[in-house]
Amino acid sequence: MPQPKVKLVVTGDDFGYCDRRNRGIVDCFLSGGISNVSLLVNATSAEDAAELAKRHHIPIGLHANLSEGLPVSPDLEGSSLLNKDGVFHGKMGFRKVLQSGKLNMSEVETELRAQVKRFRDLTGHLPAHMDGHQHVHVLPEVREVFAQVLSDFGIMFTRVPVEPGLHSCTSLPSHLLDFYTQVEQDALQSVEVFRRHGIRWPDVYLGLSTMGQNMSVPNLKRALAYTLVSRTSLKSNGFTTPPHIVRNNDISTSDSDQPITAELMVHPGYPSHPQQGGCGQGPDDFSQSLDRQHELETLTNPSLLVFYQQQNIHLCAFKDL
Repeated sequence: MPQPKVKLVVTGDDFGYCDRRNRGIVDCFLSGGISNVSLLVNATSAEDAAELAKRHHIPIGLHANLSEGLPVSPDLEGSSLLNKDGVFHGKMGFRKVLQSGKLNMSEVETELRAQVKRFRDLTGHLPAHMDGHQHVHVLPEVREVFAQVLSDFGIMFTRVPVEPGLHSCTSLPSHLLDFYTQVEQDALQSVEVFRRHGIRWPDVYLGLSTMGQNMSVPNLKRALAYTLVSRTSLKSNGFTTPPHIVRNNDISTSDSDQPITAELMVHPGYPSHPQQGGCGQGPDDFSQSLDRQHELETLTNPSLLVFYQQQNIHLCAFKDL
């Protein structure tokens, strides 16, 4: 078999969110649309998801959750991580509490460690990779704690959500582009922290511009084109991703005999039924949306799978990098 041009980890996030998401993610994996999953251990169907991963030999990592639903740790009563109802503050609420300076980082550490241990209890092993639900892992202060927890448990890989070509994507509404731009800025500032702790990540990250209805075979090919030209860019110093991300990541290399590594973040599944699933508060609109099934159908489109073969893109898991 020829050496692949690109080793692509296609990660199905939110595994465990509900039974229908689990079934859709497994169907997507068995059809060749994804190669890796990221588990929400505080979700209602996490135990089922872990069992499905074992049964079907699905590579699995941890989708650390500090923003949605109930905590895993029993020691967080009255915690700054929780609102008056005893649940996490939400995607934007978490960020507001963090910005106010009222978020206790020792409580963040307690919950992250509890989620790693819960993952180990469910799967029988530590996660091969660990990222953050709603990108909380790259936020200021949180990234320091997150990196230390990864280092202490020996978890080697994470996600750095800086997507080449994001700002040239015309299909994104302004409010999403503003949020993704902030995620990108936080991610760039996380690079030094992750590198200092010996944590690695693929050369290229994709997925912000191809979520939900924005996912199509042409849009995926457009995004993947940035990966396919990465080697040329590396050799010419015309980086498609910032130089300090590419150069200082232990996975990456400018050796033309080595494949470029990339992660594509996706959210396939069948839409959740109302009141069935979630992380302790029921499923959100994102999970009940038909966008989940749209992603599944796009990722398993035969023309996309043929494209991978034609371009010598090899789908793999983090453990294969």
